[in-house]
Amino acid sequence: MQAIKEKAANVAASAKSGMEKTKATMQEKVDRAAANNPTEKEMATERKEQKVNQAEFDKRAAQEHNAAARNATKNTGQPHTYSTTGAPGHPTGTHQQSALPGHGTGQPTGQVTEGVVESHHIGTATGTGRTNAAHNTHVGAATNIGGSYT
Repeated sequence: MQAIKEKAANVAASAKSGMEKTKATMQEKVDRAAANNPTEKEMATERKEQKVNQAEFDKRAAQEHNAAARNATKNTGQPHTYSTTGAPGHPTGTHQQSALPGHGTGQPTGQVTEGVVESHHIGTATGTGRTNAAHNTHVGAATNIGGSYT
């Protein structure tokens, strides 16, 4: 199971690296097209190479972290997280992840009645008396552009 998690994290790290390299290449093309002299074109190429090298470095760091996490889990029996960035981490388990009561713990935040769904008032727009949710100001207006909703 740990090997599968490591492989999935490594695939994600490779995909992220590939995206960063592609972005760097595309940005270089834009910068070279906008450049007015050979020096600016050379600077654009250097920036691309630096970003490509950083993306490759980050990918390798993430893969090393993932291998270390798998080995640590194998040796200690304690789970560790897998990373696409190489940043270390530990699973949060039941530690609360939000200031909202019960959020992140898997526990309900209040009384639960089977088969009952509660609704809550979402507020009104100031001075209009209308609710704020999904209010399209162009619907029904004389300045309705693009047709009407019927």
